[in-house]
Amino acid sequence: MGKYLLKRILFSIVSLLIVIMTVMLLVFSLINRNVIFQTDDRWNKTSGNDQKVYEYNQFQKYQYLTYTNYTNFVKSKYSEKYGEDNFTTPEYSADLKAIKNAKTYRDNPTVKEFIEKYESEGYEIVYLPQQAQKNGTIKKGYSAYLLAVKENNVFLRLWLYIKGLFTVETTSDVTDPALTEEMRGIKFINDPYGWWAITGSGTTHKYLLYFDGRFPFIHQNWIHLHLGISYTQYRNQEIFDVITAPNGSIITSMQQFPNMIGTDEYEETAIDFHTLTYNAEPTVDDLKNYPDNYTSSSMHRAGLSRLEISFVMGIISTIIAYLLGLPIGILMARKKDKLADKIGNLYIIFIMAVPSLAYIFMFAAFGTKVFNLPYNFATAEVQILGYILPIISLSLPSVGSLMKWMRRYMIDQMNSDYVKFARAEGLSEREIYRTHISRNALIYIVHGIPGSILGSLTGAIITERVYNVPGVGNLLTRAINGHDNGVIIASTVFYTTITIISIILGDILLAKYDPRISLSSERGGGR
Repeated sequence: MGKYLLKRILFSIVSLLIVIMTVMLLVFSLINRNVIFQTDDRWNKTSGNDQKVYEYNQFQKYQYLTYTNYTNFVKSKYSEKYGEDNFTTPEYSADLKAIKNAKTYRDNPTVKEFIEKYESEGYEIVYLPQQAQKNGTIKKGYSAYLLAVKENNVFLRLWLYIKGLFTVETTSDVTDPALTEEMRGIKFINDPYGWWAITGSGTTHKYLLYFDGRFPFIHQNWIHLHLGISYTQYRNQEIFDVITAPNGSIITSMQQFPNMIGTDEYEETAIDFHTLTYNAEPTVDDLKNYPDNYTSSSMHRAGLSRLEISFVMGIISTIIAYLLGLPIGILMARKKDKLADKIGNLYIIFIMAVPSLAYIFMFAAFGTKVFNLPYNFATAEVQILGYILPIISLSLPSVGSLMKWMRRYMIDQMNSDYVKFARAEGLSEREIYRTHISRNALIYIVHGIPGSILGSLTGAIITERVYNVPGVGNLLTRAINGHDNGVIIASTVFYTTITIISIILGDILLAKYDPRISLSSERGGGR
């Protein structure tokens, strides 16, 4: 099994890279890149050369290209020559002004140096000349710019994405000279805000690993997964945080600031002390409440994250589907061509033939009218009731699918020779169905169980859209509509990874369930 898993994992990694590269090629090369400015108010407020430079800046953020500005090049040159923030020399001013004259700017030595340097590195030099009005003043937005621009190919873009996918916090992350080497380190503490924790000094976060009473009870800030940044939907937010952070309202409670620990003092605050990060310039109040510079934090929020909401709905609907679909499928097989079988087949045909959007609206109308269930998840007065209609809408097609396949596999097994031998040996029909037929029929179902469970993490696009559920299933459609390239790539990585893991776990579970199947090439029947 070890060889099989190694091959599967390596093949899966290659497959994932190919999928990401393909999606990047589609998103960044085949779609007009200017669509990212459709909802950009700042782009609409700029014009001329300023607008062009802003576009290059945004294209670099989206990893379409890499560019550098001549002004930054000059600043860097003179900061090395005269020291930081010393830009008052006449030659510095002369080099900056050189690009204002379109006829003579290439004669300037620093301009020549800039052009030679970046052309040798494969950059394209872009000159945006200034434009003046009749009275000699510069038109608004038409100052002169000299840029070096290089398009990122799909391989470079993939490398940059993979390179930044994971980061690990170390005690060298904080560059504040006030934090000496003796002060840096990692230690184990009895956590006043939880059970116990591992904390760091010199790391970005103070709490690297901690346990508390919030599911899944163990949390960490040590290793970070960077799926990308959302620039249009969730302005400059990490996509991983968008998916995993609670999205409810801020909640306060009586807590002790670190300097209050051991006293009877409490203060009502919403601060989540487990999210403390280093602050090089603490305020007076910070120095009063904290023993060190770890004073920046996020707030406690009510509710579940997008990922948790989708998983809760998905896992409950999956459990319902298996609890109903498998027994009904077995009953249909045992009562083949009888009333129970005909009713079951009628439901299967209905759920397969009717478009999903149609039956979702139909069951939603029925649930709201007859049982007065909330239709809009986000505005449900009793939050738990908001889950009912989405869960039912998710579970009904899965029930029909499991009914159909369980019935089919059961009927296939009923006609097998081993069943005839079992009857000849005098086994009862119930024992034959329970011990032999149903067990062998489940072999085909077992492989899909991990996919059904892990698939709950990906959410349900249509269902979440209809019921306005703030889950992860809605992210991709909104990202496509809003041209949020970062979210599109992140969703691709997320969905593909879940699918790959599901297939591997399905193979392992199948091999454990059926002794005739082996994942080892040394044994007969190996796969």
